[in-house]
Amino acid sequence: MSDATKGHSVVVGPDEGRSLWQPLPSRGYVTVNLTADNMAYDTFSSGIQLLPPGCEVREHGHRQNHELVFVYEGTGFVEIDGVVTDLQPESTVLFARNCIHRLVNTGAVDMKLFWVFMPPGLEDWFYAIGRDRRPGEPMPEAFARPDNVQEVMEKMRFLPPRAKT
Repeated sequence: MSDATKGHSVVVGPDEGRSLWQPLPSRGYVTVNLTADNMAYDTFSSGIQLLPPGCEVREHGHRQNHELVFVYEGTGFVEIDGVVTDLQPESTVLFARNCIHRLVNTGAVDMKLFWVFMPPGLEDWFYAIGRDRRPGEPMPEAFARPDNVQEVMEKMRFLPPRAKT
């Protein structure tokens, strides 16, 4: 095999990605590990998310993206278009475009997730709503989403939560 046909490999170690504290209702943090900024591929981005007990990734959807999530610690449930499924370590979830979904940590320990977003862009959401985090620092007091969160959601082509009946 010639060097011209080899791919571009990247290794991102613990605490090497950009990490951000997340606002309510998620709290916890996200660490963005792979983006077009540090790899030769522009078809996806990936990272990890820590979701404390009782917290959730609020209901939303994506008009132009698929999202893959792998649970590697913790328990809870996922709701996709009104269908609830329990999650435990080693659960894998694929959120398709235009599917309204949310993730909830119902366990007593942090839920830890690995995510892949295709095409990339989820990192821009985290950058817009989060606050920079340094590894090892204590979790800050809970904070609200920024005032322009609806504008950010529209720009990123997020689907809003379902209307409550």
